[in-house]
Amino acid sequence: MASDKEPTVIKKYANRRLYHTGTSSYVTLEDLAGLVRAGEDFVVYDAKSGEDITRSVLAQIIFDEEAKDGQNLLPITFLRQLIRFYGDSMQALVPRYLEFSMENFAKDQNKFREQMAKAFGGGAFGGNALDAIQAQTRANMQMFTEAFRLFNPFTAAAEARQEAEGAKPAAPAGAGELSDLKRELSEMRERLDKLSRSR
Repeated sequence: MASDKEPTVIKKYANRRLYHTGTSSYVTLEDLAGLVRAGEDFVVYDAKSGEDITRSVLAQIIFDEEAKDGQNLLPITFLRQLIRFYGDSMQALVPRYLEFSMENFAKDQNKFREQMAKAFGGGAFGGNALDAIQAQTRANMQMFTEAFRLFNPFTAAAEARQEAEGAKPAAPAGAGELSDLKRELSEMRERLDKLSRSR
């Protein structure tokens, strides 16, 4: 959540202890997880080098949460697919897509909570909530694909003009790479659909 308030500075020392400069006290990863849930922004710096290590600390929090019984949030299929994207031509696109999807999911979370509360009436994960999540995933993917298509407005305008004239759009320069990216986005959409159905 965006805020005008400066993020809290956490310093990590060689002994792995985390120091909260705002409260002048040592904190644990569990404490930092609590700050995230409360919407408080923070950055973590290595006390010796001054390097920003926020990403690795947040990843450690996720790792610890995933290790707890009944806390598994990341499906194995998703983790495998994520690993495959490292070093892939789509690697640069994946963080933006995940961030975009999570932001939209967060915006709609109240609607999802209401639907899931109704679905959990019988104690099982209901179809209505799953349908809502799948629909949102498809909508996110469609919006993302459209946004990606608009990165090349000249191509979009040419396609629209040729479609209006009834002609098949000609392949512009660099269309091969764009076509590959569209194909990979389509494959990602199919994988997300399969992932949603397997939950």
